Amino acid sequence: MSDPILSKDRPTRVWVLHPDLKTVDARREPELRLAEAVSLAAALPDLQIMGHEIVRLPKPHAGHLFGTGKMAELKERLTAAEVDLVLVDGPVSPIQQRNLEKEWGVKLLDRTGLILEIFADRARTREGVLQVELAALSYQRTRLVRAWTHLERQRGGFGFVGGPGETQIEADRRAIDDQVIRLKRQLAKVVKTRELHRAARRKVPFPIVALVGYTNAGKSTLFNRMTGAEVLAKDMLFATLDPTMRGLVLPSGRRIILSDTVGFISDLPHELVAAFRATLEEVLEADLILHVRDISHPETEEQAEDVGEILESLGVAEDVALIEVWNKIDALSEAVRAGLLGQDARRSDVQAVSALSGEGIPALLAAIETRLGDERIEEEIDLPFTAGKEHAWLHAQGVIRDEVQGEDGWKLLLRWTEAQKTRFQSL
Repeated sequence: MSDPILSKDRPTRVWVLHPDLKTVDARREPELRLAEAVSLAAALPDLQIMGHEIVRLPKPHAGHLFGTGKMAELKERLTAAEVDLVLVDGPVSPIQQRNLEKEWGVKLLDRTGLILEIFADRARTREGVLQVELAALSYQRTRLVRAWTHLERQRGGFGFVGGPGETQIEADRRAIDDQVIRLKRQLAKVVKTRELHRAARRKVPFPIVALVGYTNAGKSTLFNRMTGAEVLAKDMLFATLDPTMRGLVLPSGRRIILSDTVGFISDLPHELVAAFRATLEEVLEADLILHVRDISHPETEEQAEDVGEILESLGVAEDVALIEVWNKIDALSEAVRAGLLGQDARRSDVQAVSALSGEGIPALLAAIETRLGDERIEEEIDLPFTAGKEHAWLHAQGVIRDEVQGEDGWKLLLRWTEAQKTRFQSL
């Protein structure tokens, strides 16, 4: 999305609304959902938040989302505050958006549109920019019923040959489709380059450890603490988008690659999940996943569920090695902290840390060492077609990195541990 929300000399005045529909994500408290929406708005530059509120909705109005009385009541507040932009924390249909903009005389964005704006503002790499553009076009394609005056016009011939011509809305949609095709071609080239980088990394016997988590859980701060990097780390939603990888030497001297990925969020637009799939697939390449949680957040369990759902949608297997990193323990009261650290944090798959102060980092590094187990080595082997059992076992272990079928059998590139090699030789 190349254009700013509004082009004005003064900051854009914003009002944030959270429609409280009990049928939508009943796990989350509306007050906390509203606070997250306000934080999303604050993540964009040059926005001045004039007010925010929860709007109780028994059911959404098909044409306006809100009822007539509530619309009029909101209009008074918006006019008094000279609001330029209304952010609705939830889905708004194209018809509802057009009608509300016309009724209130302001620009309106729903949750998906807002997240797309943030991603457009933050993307820095070529791949990130292309991914955001692709997601934005997919979103805009459904919004061609907006109140644009030219949509009623037609162009073309008189209709004697081939009908009356195409409407402007059809031309706009076709132009978007052409742009999508062009972007997908460009993105395919960039993704191919990324895959070449992945293939090169596979030849280096260094395990990959990926940081994942809800946005603003402290992943980038933890990444910087562990690697000494200087990735942007702010108390802001989606402070960083583009994935970053750095080498890290564990206390034993073993080298690993640490990967920092984009943060997740509830109701992450499906357009973005699809567009960023190539980036998020870095997680699928990981030997170990560190799920970073803001353990001080009142909805840390719900956030963890959202992250789990996105990982599942990406195809991350349930049995993949994973450590929960309970971050921001420095923000907990002494009583809460003692209770947490005395119970669940004793589990081997949980590490309590403060990325800000460094507390718990040595124990986390030791846990990473333990969970990774033996060092993996790259090796090529030839396997005859008669060794079907061994071939199936290698696939089940997930150690095959490349496979070429010849006349007499398979030529396999493996990445495995000495223990796996020993077990294979005993089959």
